[in-house]
Amino acid sequence: MTTLAAVDPLALDRQVCFALAVTNRAVLAVYRPLLEPMGLTHPQYLVMLALWGNSPMSVKQIGAALQLDSPTLSPLLKRLEAAGLLTRTRAEGDERTLLVSLTDAGSELRNEALAIPGAVMDKLGVEMDEIVELHSVLTRINTAAQTAGAI
Repeated sequence: MTTLAAVDPLALDRQVCFALAVTNRAVLAVYRPLLEPMGLTHPQYLVMLALWGNSPMSVKQIGAALQLDSPTLSPLLKRLEAAGLLTRTRAEGDERTLLVSLTDAGSELRNEALAIPGAVMDKLGVEMDEIVELHSVLTRINTAAQTAGAI
């Protein structure tokens, strides 16, 4: 029987950060061919998910929802606007606020995206209850990391 003292605390395969990093890359590789016909990258898909749930949103609201800073988010929004999926306009009464709204094409793309979650679960061979549990654990870890000052 292996004791805790006999386990190398720096073994690569025992690191949570490594498991998260390689799993992130692998799961995003599953999304890539599903999103490609829609003309979206995974980060763009996340922006669209935020907007499909609540359009219009300010750039600041999208950044908060996706936990992205403005220098990362702005190019995503510009590319989505160039693709005709959203518009960016200054808010009436506060020109500092940039509002992001879906275009008709952006709203219609949601219908195509409805197939994505199920297709990902099929490709990963996981059930809904496993996804729900994983989401719960990852959300708790993310919250703890934010509390610890990670973001």
